[in-house]
Amino acid sequence: MKLPLRQRVSGSLIAVLFAVLLALPQTTRAARLSDDEKALTATSHRTAVLRGRASWYGREHQGRRTSSGERFDRHKYTCAHKTLPFGTRLRVTNPDNGKAVVVRVADRGPFRHARILDLSEIAARPLGIVADGSADVVAEVVPETTPLGPIAAPADLAALVEDEALALGTPLETTEVAVEVPAAAAPVVLNPTYVVQAGTFGDARNAAAMQAKILAVDQQLSVTVATETVASRSLNRVVVGGFADWATADAVRKRLQRGGITGLVRKVPAAATR
Repeated sequence: MKLPLRQRVSGSLIAVLFAVLLALPQTTRAARLSDDEKALTATSHRTAVLRGRASWYGREHQGRRTSSGERFDRHKYTCAHKTLPFGTRLRVTNPDNGKAVVVRVADRGPFRHARILDLSEIAARPLGIVADGSADVVAEVVPETTPLGPIAAPADLAALVEDEALALGTPLETTEVAVEVPAAAAPVVLNPTYVVQAGTFGDARNAAAMQAKILAVDQQLSVTVATETVASRSLNRVVVGGFADWATADAVRKRLQRGGITGLVRKVPAAATR
């Protein structure tokens, strides 16, 4: 009687052990896939996300040939980027209002200081960029099958906005956030006191065109558009610099003049900044 009982107990133990051994590879494989998925997610955030300032273009470019060869249509969800392949689709989100759209890269640009994207008018409007002129955005590369147009914002938008890895720069990152220094850690310095004023325009788009023309002469120059209101009229001044002394500013003015751009050296009040 004892022998059959031991045999039955031994048989049961062997069955249990066999079941455990079969389950172990499945558990290990599931854990390994989970780790791989986490790694893929982290990698895609570092290589397929841009963060920076976006602007827009519309009626004045309607029907013109873009860098891809197609004609620009402000009513289509397209954008301009300096290097991404034509046809790349991006989900562009404005963290301030939580709105997002999917656009297709169809042009080259923007060639304005501290801009990462130029959006068509229809794409820029829900993001609030048409009203404000520009806005800080987060852009992610999405599959080419993703429908163009309005879309829900990414679930991890807050994490993308606060991701320090993006702030330090990624292969697609082309924004001044990469070199931003906390205000508390930056020393107090004096601003340069000389600038080259290259023109004053009532239309902001004309000012932007002049800014692009100057950067085409020398991309290392700091070119800004300062907007002010005079007699209820908005004026946009294109300013190059500043520079620590008049001689340096005048040398830049002469270099721009050889490129067909007329300007004048102007002294501006020094101010302390961080």
